[in-house]
Amino acid sequence: MYLEVKNMKKSYGNNGSYIEVLKGITTSVEKGQMCVILGPSGSGKSTFLNTIGGLDELDSGSIKIDGKEIVGLKQEELSDYRRDNLGFIFQFYNLVPNLTVKENIQVCEYLSKTPLDIEELLETLGLKEHQNKFPAQLSGGQQQRCAIARALIKNPKLLLCDEPTGALDSKTSKDILILLEQINQKYGTTMLIVTHNTAIKDMVHRIIKIKDGHISKDYVNETRILAADLEEL
Repeated sequence: MYLEVKNMKKSYGNNGSYIEVLKGITTSVEKGQMCVILGPSGSGKSTFLNTIGGLDELDSGSIKIDGKEIVGLKQEELSDYRRDNLGFIFQFYNLVPNLTVKENIQVCEYLSKTPLDIEELLETLGLKEHQNKFPAQLSGGQQQRCAIARALIKNPKLLLCDEPTGALDSKTSKDILILLEQINQKYGTTMLIVTHNTAIKDMVHRIIKIKDGHISKDYVNETRILAADLEEL
């Protein structure tokens, strides 16, 4: 297994404000799988993603990526782990406003020892003709494509996506999902996608549902369909 988590527990606050968010999550994801994490607001799905990304520290439990334990790493080691293994895509694009599309991507290109070819990536993501534009000159879908390119340029083994279509209309959402599917097929990138959108579960290899800090369902999708054939998003 590429990703293995065991008995993950995470809480916030203390005394009267104490909230237990993850209550013993155990699951695994194979290399190259697209996996969707579903659940209502407050269920713990974003916290689950953030702990795997090394952004939140677990109270207890284990997270192994490609056989390496990341729980207990020092900050410098966590930074190396994120740099060498992860790409992040968020609902809000977090682009640098005074850098062009290409420059926003190059910021992360310089972090990697084995980056993807930026010209090929611009072509694949349909950004070649927009590469010299600034974020304010782009549509929401184009900005999200730029954010995806910035995450991918590092050639990450694991792509963490937190509501990647949450700020987009239904047509643009489908375009982004088709793009993620193409990336998975082309580069073999393992993906964890946190979303409220239940339609996305039909296109992925694996579905994990989280409710009240526990996994309520965890199964392989035997009837995958193409992102282009998803029902209205």
